[in-house]
Amino acid sequence: MSLPQSSATAVTDTYQPARALPHTAPDRWLRPYRPGPWRVGTAALALVLVSYLLFAAVIMVAAGSVSGAGTCAVVAVLVMVAALRLLRMGVWLSGKGLRQTGFLRTVTVRWQNVSSVRTAQQPVKVLGLPRTVQGQALLVTRRGGQPLRPLLTDHNADFLGRVEAFDIAADAIEGWATELR
Repeated sequence: MSLPQSSATAVTDTYQPARALPHTAPDRWLRPYRPGPWRVGTAALALVLVSYLLFAAVIMVAAGSVSGAGTCAVVAVLVMVAALRLLRMGVWLSGKGLRQTGFLRTVTVRWQNVSSVRTAQQPVKVLGLPRTVQGQALLVTRRGGQPLRPLLTDHNADFLGRVEAFDIAADAIEGWATELR
């Protein structure tokens, strides 16, 4: 049975990038863009590995090797936590400020402490690897001149090959900064 055209498109059109501050929930942290295909694909592959590790743990328990099963289960949990943390990485916005979530650390800056938010052409890393290319980066400068590492780049795991998505996300973040500074 096929779905009518209006029902099928309603599912895909539900995501709207955060253009302005939702005044109904100013304390809720929102990401102004979707995680990119590189980030989601890597996390999905990691979760496939988790399923194999858990299956191996079950087989080891059935074979009588409890210590081997425990090791597989612990490694599976660590890989799962890493995959979920990978999906949480990025820029989050709220009425309180701007949060840059990395794999191991998170930096939160209140809007009052943000001096400027701008897009600049500069060398950027491709997928976080040491190789750099010329690209765009969204830069935030805190009051007192302390810059954050680039919030977004057009070559990171969320925007590689998606220049329009980078522009929309950068405009949304700049809009929030203009409205709330």
